[in-house]
Amino acid sequence: MAYSLALRVQGAGGVLASAAVQASEQIIESIRTEFPAFRIVEKQGDRLSHTLDWLLKILTLGGQRQYLTHYHTVLGFTLYVPSAWQAASDVERAIVLRHERVHLRQRRRYGMALFAFLYLVPLLPLGLAWGRARLEWEAYSETLRATAELCGLAAAGAPELRSKIVGRFTGGAYGWMWPFEAQVQRWYDRVLGEIEAGSAGLVGQSGRRPAAANETVGLSDRARCRKS
Repeated sequence: MAYSLALRVQGAGGVLASAAVQASEQIIESIRTEFPAFRIVEKQGDRLSHTLDWLLKILTLGGQRQYLTHYHTVLGFTLYVPSAWQAASDVERAIVLRHERVHLRQRRRYGMALFAFLYLVPLLPLGLAWGRARLEWEAYSETLRATAELCGLAAAGAPELRSKIVGRFTGGAYGWMWPFEAQVQRWYDRVLGEIEAGSAGLVGQSGRRPAAANETVGLSDRARCRKS
């Protein structure tokens, strides 16, 4: 599950980075090639999503109150998207899709039953959910890589984004899955360091900043994500 980060991409002088306009559509096609049954469903019109929203509000004592409006959720091969999806920029959608693709691959790796067990049970369903935290660490690492590729390393390390992602682990929205902020902060720093080291290595070999992943080749190096 990923939180809507409300990012938009602008080039120098505030011009929209047109090369990224089709990034999310290309990633969707890539996901469908890998997972032919993949589909996207809006939560607002989905009865299951409304039921889960009600249950999460109860189980988290109100800690998760934005399930329908701000959170994206993969169940099976379906990505359930919030109302914020329609207003999201193409780059924001691309970042979310890369996060959720990690969960699809985790489900394939472990199988549906084991994936669900790991996400919901150990060590405790709430307050010490080691399994959920491990799965989300992998997915949010991809969120940071996608943000760095599409928006620049500074955007990935921005205090506001860091606060939101760290809060996903330590706060009620995910059931306080790993409430050890210092450890989560160290994970965040480690991932940023790995991204920076990888970028530096590519620059050293080619003499230029690396392009984004295949889905977004051609995005201007000057493009940056900014809060909308």
